[in-house]
Amino acid sequence: MSTVLEAKHINKYFKKPVHFHVLKNINFSVKKGEFASIMGKSGCGKSTLLYILSTMDTDYEGELYLNNKLISGQDREHLSYLRNKHIGFVFQFHYLLSEFSVLENVMLPAKKLGEKSLKEIENDAMQKLKMLNIDHLAKKRASRISGGEKQRVAIARALINDPSIIMGDEPTGNLDSHNAENVFNIFKRLSDEQGLSLLIVTHDEDFAKKTDRIIQMGDGKILL
Repeated sequence: MSTVLEAKHINKYFKKPVHFHVLKNINFSVKKGEFASIMGKSGCGKSTLLYILSTMDTDYEGELYLNNKLISGQDREHLSYLRNKHIGFVFQFHYLLSEFSVLENVMLPAKKLGEKSLKEIENDAMQKLKMLNIDHLAKKRASRISGGEKQRVAIARALINDPSIIMGDEPTGNLDSHNAENVFNIFKRLSDEQGLSLLIVTHDEDFAKKTDRIIQMGDGKILL
């Protein structure tokens, strides 16, 4: 099984207000098609780790590999390109642009990447919406749809550039149990049918228990 993401000896320090060792020698990898979750108490470093893995935070020690290529130390512009092309994000809050339509929101990362024509991007976006059973919402304004629907639109947007991995930070944190289960089932299907890798930070034990593997964190370290 090929490795999509690998962290080697990742250490992170906060310099202010006092010197604090927040991530301590983090080593782990995510295989292609693997659905992994990260759990741990608040303040144990989960979100900090996710920011590093997603290339948004570059101030760390250690090595990060994406599709077996070392990406630590690359310049911001290249990291921005890699992030847009290879990593899809789903956050606790959907971050949709409320005045844009559902379809326009899903198209945005592909327009930024600029590797396809607008027509192709629109077709791709419709495909993603169909896959998530929300194509009937395409022309609706993002402000006019329900919370559960918004999170599905956010997942469609995360998928638009056919990423290597989806990263989620509490993606079910704002959802009721029915919608949380919906999101889990979508992720599971993407992992099983599309061979997509997923790495999800969650507090939801029921969600984590159903993933392929739980990475347990505590006090800046990986415990399991």
